[in-house]
Amino acid sequence: MTQIAAREKHACPSCGAQAEWNPAKQLLICPFCGTESPYEGHKAGGVVEELDLLAMLRSLPESEKGWDTARRSVQCQSCKAVMVFDPAKVGKNCEFCGSPALVDYDDAQAPVRPQSLLPFVVSQHDVRDQMKRWYASKWFAPNAFKTKSLVDQLHGLYIPYWTFDASVHCPWTAEAGHYYYTTETYRDSQGRTQTRQKRHTRWVPAAGEIDHVFDDEPVPGTKGVDHRLLRAVEPFPTQQAVPYNTAFLSGFVVERYQIDLEEATKASLQQMHSHLQGLCGAQVPGDTYRNLVIDPDFSKQTFKHLLVPVWLLTYKYGARSFQVVANGSTGAIAGDYPKSFWKIAGVVALALIVVLTIIALSL
Repeated sequence: MTQIAAREKHACPSCGAQAEWNPAKQLLICPFCGTESPYEGHKAGGVVEELDLLAMLRSLPESEKGWDTARRSVQCQSCKAVMVFDPAKVGKNCEFCGSPALVDYDDAQAPVRPQSLLPFVVSQHDVRDQMKRWYASKWFAPNAFKTKSLVDQLHGLYIPYWTFDASVHCPWTAEAGHYYYTTETYRDSQGRTQTRQKRHTRWVPAAGEIDHVFDDEPVPGTKGVDHRLLRAVEPFPTQQAVPYNTAFLSGFVVERYQIDLEEATKASLQQMHSHLQGLCGAQVPGDTYRNLVIDPDFSKQTFKHLLVPVWLLTYKYGARSFQVVANGSTGAIAGDYPKSFWKIAGVVALALIVVLTIIALSL
């Protein structure tokens, strides 16, 4: 992915330095002299435009291309992230894995500009405390892992997301299964005659249709943050998005997408299709069903490209890399962590002892 810093300067009214967005105070604050600069842009509202998906896919207008192209692009040789730095900043490490192995990269993509964003609301201080509690709750983690000050590596990112809207009319066909029971006779292990109920299924054709509206179906545009972890900290409150403004980005790293609009559209359709399968399946009468076929007809398809806030912690333990992600709007946390072989082995051994004891007592 590509990362940029906010280009527009938000000068401190006292010393002229670049003020930075403070999630806890919802203000721009100078990191040098501490002067607070009230910023009311997020309270002023503004319409976040939904863009016509099919029209955009047919032709990306030139006005939507070339976002911050006058910067030096580099690619991390470890995690393959693509970042854009000011030309003077040549000694920077990868924001996603910390590797210093950065080489020049010719960015051939012409990204769509983000139209909106979700400002950071949860502060770094609060996330640090939450992550410390998260560490402490992981019983299988090595003891040495819990004593490390990993939260010192925590940093805030605005990562790209796509959201999709659509109205769908969806006919479906299936075979509906209705259970019925018959009584059968059998002999038990001691030769006695017994009876039991045996279940059968009667299959009959079924058909129907549903109408459904998808609103802000999310697809991450990042490849540097684990999508599995992002799904675990969703939802992002996209209905609270504000029009794009660099004041909210000041002090944070901003990432360009690597999953483009066409790829994201395909992913959203797969997600919608899976959801429709469940909705149609719930309409099939009877006790079960098989051979469900849906034929969705999509209309009123629109999309947004926005930036969402995440606190990201990437660290190495031994030879492996791990990520912990916190939703910068809600504070939800998900992550991976190393597991102690000896603790797992101890639990397995204890379980075997319990099972063997139960067997011995039952003899």
